[in-house]
Amino acid sequence: MKRAVLASLLTCIAIGAALEATSPPAAAQPSPQNLAQPAPRATQNTAGAGAAAGVPQMPVDTAPAATPNAPLPGETEAQDALPEPSLAAQDLYDSARGDLLQIRMLLKNGRTQSTVGSGFLVGTSNLALTNYHVVSQMALDPAIYTAEYIDTDGNTGPVELMAVDVLHDLAVVRINRNGSGFFKVPEQPVRLRQGQRLYSLGNPLDLGFAISEGAYNGVLTRSFYDRLIFSGPINSGMSGGPSVTASGTVAGINVSRRRDGESVSFLVPVRHAQELLRKVAEQAAPPADFNPLIGKQLLAHQGNMVDKLLEEPLTLKGMGQYLVPVRESGEVRCWGRSNARGAVYSTDSMSCVMQSAVFVSDVQQTGNVAMTHQYIRSGTMDPMRFAALASDTFQVNNLGSTGDPRLTKPFCTERFVHTRSLPMRAVTCVRAYRKFEGLYNFTLLTASTDASQSSLQSRLDVSGVSYENGLRVTRAYLGAFGRSGRR
Repeated sequence: MKRAVLASLLTCIAIGAALEATSPPAAAQPSPQNLAQPAPRATQNTAGAGAAAGVPQMPVDTAPAATPNAPLPGETEAQDALPEPSLAAQDLYDSARGDLLQIRMLLKNGRTQSTVGSGFLVGTSNLALTNYHVVSQMALDPAIYTAEYIDTDGNTGPVELMAVDVLHDLAVVRINRNGSGFFKVPEQPVRLRQGQRLYSLGNPLDLGFAISEGAYNGVLTRSFYDRLIFSGPINSGMSGGPSVTASGTVAGINVSRRRDGESVSFLVPVRHAQELLRKVAEQAAPPADFNPLIGKQLLAHQGNMVDKLLEEPLTLKGMGQYLVPVRESGEVRCWGRSNARGAVYSTDSMSCVMQSAVFVSDVQQTGNVAMTHQYIRSGTMDPMRFAALASDTFQVNNLGSTGDPRLTKPFCTERFVHTRSLPMRAVTCVRAYRKFEGLYNFTLLTASTDASQSSLQSRLDVSGVSYENGLRVTRAYLGAFGRSGRR
């Protein structure tokens, strides 16, 4: 892309002019030494577009659970032990145990265990269901990672990846044995009643197979993709295990838990597993390379995400004499706070963050939007001192690691622009995904330039979008700034 085209980008966004067709920056090919990823260490991640250091982070309710390896020396896992099961749970476990699996990711070089999760055999077939994030290393880097299963009798064998659904965090694998038929995945929808008893099974913390009792308590509404609320503990390592009714009908697949809640966990509804199993039945063979398939699924997600984000004009909120754009919806929540700095200056801040993200790997989540605003003002600082303060606060270089092997280096442009009523300094940075062609991260930093003792500084992060959709969001965001008429 020519630098002259990028240099004019912000001006075109600010005045709402139609952009001429431009080519996005090309994604560089990943080098082999950058493919290995460290093992995850927590059951829930605060993920998304604003994950770079320095961006205010808000709680993400439903980020996928990771499946960590054993704690390092001196570390402990602050997770509650599963309660003693009832007689009904013990009977169900005895019937189901033969079809439960632990699924281990192994580094091919030395066959060292990398992560662990759970899975279960479907009916009498040799297909098993698990979470995508349990097998993500093998899906992304099959030359580096492989997998094996261990059942409750200690038998082991290889795992073949058949299909993935990244958006709903599901995967189908094939092993060298068949199920007993206990876990039933019906073709028809499973209807649950509020408070209905459910039983989740898996291998928590790599300590051994276990069963957890709880209840179905509705559908989570603040996630881009629906999750069932399970009022019971799901600990690390249980990811990918089944959550079943008393008769063994699969209602959902264990996926995550709330770290700040008491026994609040989440399940992937079984209907998404039904759809994935149908795709496996129709395919002649599993994909030789899952990366293009994953990229295609992420591209589909970002299209739906941006369309929903922009289906109505952004909401404007007043901060001092400024109007700032936000989006408050079922998927995006906003928080505000004020930090007074004595009598010298004060700062009000507002952050709006999408409550879910798409898990790609243990070090990368995408398909997320974050908006932050800071209103800084002082009634006593002289203009030179305040200008220095505002300049220090405007963190142009705080875009995350430029050596990130998952992304190209940021390509940034800086301009002084005018919206309809507000002069601003604006910096736009774009980074391409190395593995997934056509996906980019956009960051837009802005600062008002109209006052000597106040400054509005804002940041927009949009991750995992097409180049065209990145332009759509940044244009709508930047064009919405204005003045409120207040002082």
